[in-house]
Order: sequence, then C-alpha cells, then structure tokens
Amino acid sequence: MELPTPQDLRERRTELELTQSELADAAEVSQPLIARIEGGDVDPRLSTLRRIVAALDEAEGDVVRANDLMHESVVSVEPDDSVSEAVDLMEREAYSQLPVLQNGVPVGSISQSDVIHAGENVGNEPVSEIMSESFPTVSQDVTVDEIRNLLDHYKAVVVTEGGEAVGIITEADIAAYLS
Repeated sequence: MELPTPQDLRERRTELELTQSELADAAEVSQPLIARIEGGDVDPRLSTLRRIVAALDEAEGDVVRANDLMHESVVSVEPDDSVSEAVDLMEREAYSQLPVLQNGVPVGSISQSDVIHAGENVGNEPVSEIMSESFPTVSQDVTVDEIRNLLDHYKAVVVTEGGEAVGIITEADIAAYLS
C-alpha cells in the first residue's frame, strides 16, 4: 500500500469538495488533526490514516462519474459511410448528431445541421467530406461537473479507454440524471 502524502490528502479532499471538518467527522478524528496532517506538521498513525482514506473513499463513492452516466452502446458512423447512411441512422435512432469513429477511435462528428449546411446532392458523398470536429473525449472517471462544463460548448462527450470509444454522454443524459 502506497501511503498518500499530506498534499495528496488535501488535493483529494478538495476535489471531493469536503471541508476539513466534514472529513474529520467522517473519519472520526478532530479537525485540527486533519489540518496538521495536511500541513505536514504531524505524521498520523497508520490506523488514523486508514480511517481518513476510507472516509475519502466513501465520499468519492457519492461522486457521479462518466461511467455512471454513459451509454455503452455508441451509435456511430465511419468516415467512409455515405451521408445518406448517416442521415438514415440519425432518423432511425432519433438522434440529431452522431460521432464519427474510425476503428473505434473518434475522428469527427456529423449532425443534421452539418447536412443542411452542406447543400444539396450530398447523399452519396462520404461523411468525411462534411463532418465537423470530434466531440471532446473524456475518461470514465471524469466527474459529472467536468462533463457538464464540456456540454456547455459541445453537443456530446465521447468516453474513451485506450483511445477507443466505450460510451457517449449528451445533455439529455445529464438532464435525466438531475431529474
């Protein structure tokens, strides 16, 4: 077991938006002890450190992450698929946009808006000719707050592992989570 440094404990507590008092209550220690440990003024006993780490682990369990929200089935098209195939898939699945994946790796996106702005007679063209930039990618452990920030600027977020898409999250998923 690698022991966390005082800075590790402080950063983790801060990421979880816990006060020193809240962490102290959860770990059944005093707030001044938490402050002294985080400040590097005192080396806690191993049993105390275990209680603090356990309290942080429990608090982290309350944090919603990408893998809690994502749809594992990623409906997508490939760059060489025709625009008409992409439009048919969007209509069939009732989506207004799709990620474009090449061998499982996000390389772009296509939306109904992209098709409209491409003009007439683009149905036989490959998706790569009219696609937009790829949706941002995140790892499975990214928090819902980070995803929400990305969705303020993008239509979707692709969840990746080892560079390959393993899930997708849209505003509708965040809305469903919040309701």
